[in-house]
Amino acid sequence: MRYVIVDLEATCWEKGTSPSRQEIIEIGAVILSGVSKLPVGEFAQFVIPMVEPALSHFCMELPSIRQEDVNNAQDFSTVFPIFLEWIGDDEPFVLCSWGAYDLNQFRTDCNRHGIPYPLTFERHINLKKAFAEWQGIKPCGMRRALELLGMSLDGQHHRAVDDARNIAKIAQVLLPHLEK
Repeated sequence: MRYVIVDLEATCWEKGTSPSRQEIIEIGAVILSGVSKLPVGEFAQFVIPMVEPALSHFCMELPSIRQEDVNNAQDFSTVFPIFLEWIGDDEPFVLCSWGAYDLNQFRTDCNRHGIPYPLTFERHINLKKAFAEWQGIKPCGMRRALELLGMSLDGQHHRAVDDARNIAKIAQVLLPHLEK
């Protein structure tokens, strides 16, 4: 069983951000081997938003995504099948994310674009919740979890593939405890 650690970046505004208004603008993911828990693949791709194609100033600042990054990207209905193909169906997987947001945003964007939501995504681990239960603490952000484990935050926070890499580092420690 492989683990697909995913992180999404989506359109956002300083005020008025809601999941129904947001659209995915970046998908980042890392596959961890089921046995060794070592990274065996990475996915990183921008997505052009269709409903509100102009990124807000807040949205460009938070994840450091430029308007031209998404302008030169393909839409979700093109990128999502590429993502699914990258995951592959040769071996079962569990989708993992830091919180429930990413899973819900996939549902929203699939619905928005008339794409069937993959039932395989229902095998999901909310690593944020699992980490809090394992540590006996309230749910915390990814950065705080890394600190608690004595790990550094690598790359650019709020960039999808960098966050997926950091979440994967946490998962490498957490998953063996969850498998027991």
